Amino acid sequence: MDSNSGAARRDQDDLSKFGYAQELFRSMGGFSNFAISFSIISILTGAVTLYGYGLEMGGPLEMTLGWPIATVFTLIMAASMGELCSAYPTSGAMYHWAAALGGPTWGWFTAWLNIFGLIAAVAGINYSCSQFILPFLGLPQTQFNLFCMLAFILVTQALLNQYSVKLVAWLNDGSVAVHIAGVLILVGAVVFFAPLQPVSFLTEAVNSNGRSPYWWAFLLGLLQAQWTFTGFDASAHMAEETQDPRRRAPWGIVLSVGVSGVVGYLMLIAITLAIPSIGAVLTMKDSAGNAVPTAIAVLQAALGPRAGNAMAAMASMAMWFCGLSAITSASRTLYALARDHGTPWSSTFAGVNATHGTPGPAIWAISITAMAAMAWSGAIPIVTSFSTVALYVAYLIPIVLGVGKQQWRKEAVWNLGKYSPLVHAVAIGYTVLVCIVLVMPPNQLAGQTLGGILLLLAALYFMQARKKYKGPEWAMKGTGR
Repeated sequence: MDSNSGAARRDQDDLSKFGYAQELFRSMGGFSNFAISFSIISILTGAVTLYGYGLEMGGPLEMTLGWPIATVFTLIMAASMGELCSAYPTSGAMYHWAAALGGPTWGWFTAWLNIFGLIAAVAGINYSCSQFILPFLGLPQTQFNLFCMLAFILVTQALLNQYSVKLVAWLNDGSVAVHIAGVLILVGAVVFFAPLQPVSFLTEAVNSNGRSPYWWAFLLGLLQAQWTFTGFDASAHMAEETQDPRRRAPWGIVLSVGVSGVVGYLMLIAITLAIPSIGAVLTMKDSAGNAVPTAIAVLQAALGPRAGNAMAAMASMAMWFCGLSAITSASRTLYALARDHGTPWSSTFAGVNATHGTPGPAIWAISITAMAAMAWSGAIPIVTSFSTVALYVAYLIPIVLGVGKQQWRKEAVWNLGKYSPLVHAVAIGYTVLVCIVLVMPPNQLAGQTLGGILLLLAALYFMQARKKYKGPEWAMKGTGR
């Protein structure tokens, strides 16, 4: 037996301890595992799409301080999740962690929050991608055109996810190069060719939205960074398709946040220094009267229309990669819950294509519901705020449940050692703060939607799921407690 087949057998035997057969193809290495989370974080999606939102709320100071604050605390959250992922390297990710540490009810609610959060993320990512693509086609941004383009993008992503996990991994590997090279080119162009503001401009606390006091507007502006820093749980969801997942999946989670934080900060500082006038870039419109995304408006004003168009093209490509990866991650969560009989039509959603090794029904269910989610919300800040809060609540639940329990840490090959309790405590405190802030006006619909979904889930659980759903068998036997 060669070393590769021996490692594959060890991974398969490790998965069998959780009571699952190796149905999904285990073909991802460490870099591909990192790449899928990096692609979903996608600094060219979140940071660019919501650049205007952050600038309007907090001005240049939002970019100077908001991004590193979010980076540091998200890294702490990622480290907490990495330790849990090492203990439970399954596609269920937070769902399985919560079920093992708190029981089937916590697991079931965590799974659905994760699924709904990822569906909203897919909707927001691909709707933004549609907004960036239509101008290149010479089409007006009518609701009909936007939703037709959204549907087309979702279909292409779903087809690729269904027919080749290996191709999706290759595309995500390429996405890393697109993001990093694109940012370095952008920063170089700005530094060498654009008229720049003085460095002191980065400290200006401008609240163009008119909300007071400024510190509150600044906190609201953190949505730009926090929505960008979502989806890094994808590395955990791909654990059953990753070689040596107890080590590689946690590193994928943490490194995706760290690398995104550094590269994204370079981009934001460069764009901010190139702003000629805050008011002008926030209100810029194209020849058809459509609002120009603020980051693109900055580059058009500083470097000319061609530079702005090149940035838009690069961003739309990154958004497509981001949506592709988000569907991959969401479908694995739905598949894992269905495999444990936690969804309606569970036998269907737990189905795996024998030839391609992918959960086709789960992939298409995520894609279709993402279309419906965008139609329901109707606004990017609302859907992004909802996805951020839903995902962070799903991240938070197993971390809280793991506090005070020691047995699971013994299974974590990748661990935080003596710093584990402190890291988990800081992650919990920051996440609670962020979740509260991001459902405040003007994003109250996100909080109302989350409340409505929780009530709906509670009704479904107590009327139906509680009687049929028993949780993952291995977790209920006390494997992880």
